[in-house]
Amino acid sequence: MGLIKKLNKWANAHTYLSLDLIRVLLGVVFFVKGIEFMSNHEEMERLAEPFQDIPGGMIFLHYLIPAHFVGGILITVGLLTRWAAIAQLPILFGAILTNFIGVMNTNYLMLAVIVLITSLFFIVYGSGKHSVDYYLKMQQ
Repeated sequence: MGLIKKLNKWANAHTYLSLDLIRVLLGVVFFVKGIEFMSNHEEMERLAEPFQDIPGGMIFLHYLIPAHFVGGILITVGLLTRWAAIAQLPILFGAILTNFIGVMNTNYLMLAVIVLITSLFFIVYGSGKHSVDYYLKMQQ
């Protein structure tokens, strides 16, 4: 718990509006991808192909949409940002793995790698000064 407090103090001392805008953009990307997956059944079937033979592959696909919806909203407003980003990690690793198991699509691979790196950054950095987490902390 002491490490998280140190990280929060460091992040609050070194906060910038641009980093908060990147956090909001990351949350919007997750939310929009959740909508895209839910509305595009052909895309979900294409994504499911590499995971058909893997035990638990369908559980992963049922985890994907709610995690993107809820995680996207939480990251956007800056509430439980670290936990929401951690919840996205299996999906992002799966997105990268899908490119190596299934058909290689470099655009999807680059998007997944960029989003993974950004998510890892916000796991360490936290939600920043312009967030619900910071507001709630200041209310105490």
